[in-house]
Amino acid sequence: MAVPFSYSFRNLWKRRLTTILTVTGMALVVFVFAAVLMMAAGLQKTLVETGSPENVVVVRKASTSEVMSSIERKSAAIVEMLPQVAAGSRGQPMIAKESVVLIALKKKGEEQSSSHSNVVVRGIGAESLPLRPQVRLVAGRMLKMGSSEVIVGNSIVRGFQGVELQKTLQWGMRTWTVVGIFDAGNTGFSSEIWG
Repeated sequence: MAVPFSYSFRNLWKRRLTTILTVTGMALVVFVFAAVLMMAAGLQKTLVETGSPENVVVVRKASTSEVMSSIERKSAAIVEMLPQVAAGSRGQPMIAKESVVLIALKKKGEEQSSSHSNVVVRGIGAESLPLRPQVRLVAGRMLKMGSSEVIVGNSIVRGFQGVELQKTLQWGMRTWTVVGIFDAGNTGFSSEIWG
């Protein structure tokens, strides 16, 4: 049995390039597989922490996301009256009627580039914060409802230009002032702008 092993090892040494390419190819496959698994685990962790077993997100039939959905006010009022809806401290239904849109912002470090990345902007209501207890203000102040003020998630502040405190943003034919920065832990809300 010693002859075939010695023959195999000599063959590997004689064909060094083929051996190196084979080992490198296998290592690359393992690396890509591990990277995909890590990315999937991180995405799953973020999605689990963003959701809550006590909250329900209602979207239009056949919509794949909040951004692609729209619900008429009268339909939202019907949902608000359902007996399954929890009541707040003052007896009001715990419902946050929110609008979600995308805007384009420049990333930090890409000052010379003309490319932009999409950022979620969430129009919030009075019940939005009580429904998300993991969100806390870390700088500035809370926005005034109905004003042209926004608060920005800390991930947005770290990754995008022009979203620091007292900076202004332009979209929807309005100028919005950043008045606060919030932290939402490992949830997707840290990557949003709320107004």
